[in-house]
Amino acid sequence: MNERIIELEEISPKDLFGTNNYNIELIKNYFPKLKIVARGNKIKIFGEPVLLDEFEKRFAMLTKYFNRYNELDENSIERLMTSDTEHKSSKKSTDILVHGIQGRLIKAKTVNQRKMVDLMQKNDMLFAIGPAGTGKTYTSVALAVKALKEKQVRKIILTRPAVESGEKLGFLPGDLKEKLDPYMQPLYDALRDMIPFEKLESYIEKGIIQIAPLAFMRGRTLDSAFVILDEAQNTTNSQMKMFLTRMGKHAKFIITADPGQIDLPPRVKSGINDALLTLKDIEGIAVVQFDDKDVIRHKLVKKIINAYKSKESE
Repeated sequence: MNERIIELEEISPKDLFGTNNYNIELIKNYFPKLKIVARGNKIKIFGEPVLLDEFEKRFAMLTKYFNRYNELDENSIERLMTSDTEHKSSKKSTDILVHGIQGRLIKAKTVNQRKMVDLMQKNDMLFAIGPAGTGKTYTSVALAVKALKEKQVRKIILTRPAVESGEKLGFLPGDLKEKLDPYMQPLYDALRDMIPFEKLESYIEKGIIQIAPLAFMRGRTLDSAFVILDEAQNTTNSQMKMFLTRMGKHAKFIITADPGQIDLPPRVKSGINDALLTLKDIEGIAVVQFDDKDVIRHKLVKKIINAYKSKESE
């Protein structure tokens, strides 16, 4: 009797195998002449070579499906086990950016979010400017994950300026990473919606996804990367220039900013407006201007933004 071993990489066995190996038990029904044993992140299969070849082919289809859609149900297993061609999801839609965890469909929800998607297909650099709650960062991360899954880039780099909003970094507990992680939290939150936990951890460990403060970008050339600079209103002119000139071959850059929430010290000029003015006529660079109509958080957020806007205009 011949034996094959399949080892899972960057996929949680629990998610793929199902609770109490439920999915594995379903798969066994389609290969009654094979002995299939799932342990840890490995599957051992025993049987005739022809059947082992067929099992490996079908299992590769299963993992490819799971990697794309982050879910596996009984109907999908049946189709993948019996169809002559790879199963195409009925969820297909031009609006879907990423199939998130637990089958969550992540789409562009507003006119300007859809504009972001369209412009990133035609340009290599995009500025997304507007108030909080408009989905600038979330849509940017979804576009980055989409590009990584489709192998348009080899890595994702997410960065923010580590500028305090009322607190001082030096007084926060922990080492440098622990001090900086809270600033990166919105980026982690978005990624956790789109990539299963174990796969995300593996990507971060291997450097396929990198999350770092802006200061760590100095001196680097970012090739074949999808790079997002978040909270760019908190960059200085020199920091903005430094970041923009990191762009390497086959790279995509998105810069998000909310000019209404600048946390720089008094008399320190934000680099965002100067960048928009300086680069406005360069082909390959696009700008999307969000406003309060794009706010997708709690309905009060839009009212809060408008209230502050009215106060500032008095």
